[in-house]
Amino acid sequence: MILNSSTNNDMQRETNMTDHQFVISLMVFLVSYAVFEVPSNMLLKKLRPSRWLAFLMFCWGAMTILTAATNNFGSVTAVRFLLGVFEAGLFPGLVYYLTFWYKHDERSVRVAFILASATLAGAFGGAIAYGIGHMNGTAGLSGWRWLFIIEGIPSCLAAFLVLFFLPDYPERAKWLSEAEKDMAIHRLYYEGSKESHPTMNWAEAKETLMDWRLYAHYAIYFASGPAFASLSLFAPSITVGLGYFDLKAQLMTVPPWAIAYVCQVLVAWSADHFNARGVHTAMAAAVGAIGFIISAALPADAYAARYGGLIMATAGSFACMPPMLGWLSSNVFTTASTGLAIALNVSLGGGIGQIPGVWIYQTSQREGGFTTGHWVNAALLLFVSVVALGLRMFYGWKNRQLREYAESRAVPYRCYKL
Repeated sequence: MILNSSTNNDMQRETNMTDHQFVISLMVFLVSYAVFEVPSNMLLKKLRPSRWLAFLMFCWGAMTILTAATNNFGSVTAVRFLLGVFEAGLFPGLVYYLTFWYKHDERSVRVAFILASATLAGAFGGAIAYGIGHMNGTAGLSGWRWLFIIEGIPSCLAAFLVLFFLPDYPERAKWLSEAEKDMAIHRLYYEGSKESHPTMNWAEAKETLMDWRLYAHYAIYFASGPAFASLSLFAPSITVGLGYFDLKAQLMTVPPWAIAYVCQVLVAWSADHFNARGVHTAMAAAVGAIGFIISAALPADAYAARYGGLIMATAGSFACMPPMLGWLSSNVFTTASTGLAIALNVSLGGGIGQIPGVWIYQTSQREGGFTTGHWVNAALLLFVSVVALGLRMFYGWKNRQLREYAESRAVPYRCYKL
C-alpha cells in the first residue's frame, strides 16, 4: 500500500482504489480463505499431501504474479479472492500433515517453525520490499508490481520440489528402511493420524462438531486472528505512524518480525517440553496485549516507546499461536476428526477471525497512532489469556476424573494435554 507512495507509484493510487475499496480487497481474501479451508483439508488426505500441497502452491504463486497485472478495484478483488481459495489449504494442511509424522508432545515446535517461517518471511519481506522499491520504473513497471512478480515465482518453482520430494506418510517414505517404517508407525500407534484410517464420515463429523470444548479452542484462536491480520497487513502503515516514511517504513518492519520469529520457536519448544501449552498461550497473549496497550496509551509522538510496544505486540501475538494449534491437535484423537478440527480452527482464526483486523486500522487514525486498533487487539488478547487459563484448568480437572476412574477399574486411560 505504501511502497513508493512518495512518488505516487503505490498500489492503491495506480489501481485507483479508495481507502474503503482497498480494505474490501484485503477482506475478500480472508473470506475465501475461511470458506475453503475445511474442504481443502479433506482433499489433502484423499489426494495425498504431496500432490495437493504442490497444486495449491503453484496456483497461489500464479495468483501472486497475476496481481502485478491488476489495474482497478475489480481485478484486484478477483485475484485476491482466488489467492485466498488456493492459499486456504496450506497452513491447516501442513498442521494436519504433521499429525501423520509426530507425536503430541512433538508438534507445537514444528507448528512454530511453520508459523515462524511466515514471520521470518515478514522480516525478509520488509527488507525485500525496501530493495525492490528501488526498482520502481524498471522496464516500465512500478515497484509494487515487481514485488508481486518476484515473490510469486519462488512459490511456483517450489511446488515442483514438493510434488517430487515431499514424503506423504511414514509407510510411503522411500528413504526409510522397512524397520524404520515399522518403528515410525509403531510410535504413532496411539497418538498420530494414519493413512489407513478411513476418511471423514457423518458420525465422526457430528461428534467433532458437537464437542463443546473444541469451541473454546476455536474462540481463542479466533480472538488472536485480528492481531495477526493487523500486523501482517498494516505493519508498514503502523511504522509510518511512528515517524518513518515510504521505504524506511518498510525497513523498520524487520526488527519486530525477526524478534517474533525467535519468540515463536522458544515459546513453542517450552510449551511442548513442559506440557504447558495453556499457560504458554496465556503468557504470550498477555505480552502481546501489553504491547498494544503501550502503543495505544502513550502520546502519538512517543515514537521510540511506541516502537518498543509494537515489538512486544508482534512477539506476543505471534508466539501465542503455535501452542494453541499444538494444543488442539493433541487433544483430538482420530485421524478424520483431527483434520476437521484443525481446518475449523484455522478457518475461524485464520480467516473469519482476521476480518476485524482489516477494518480496525483506519488510515484516518494514522497521525493519532491507530489507537482504536491497538485497544481492540489488546482486549482480544487479554480474552485469549483468560480463556486459555480456564481451558487449562478444565483439562486438569478432566484428567483427575479420568485417572480416578481408570485406577478404580484398573483400565488404561489417555490424559488430555495441558
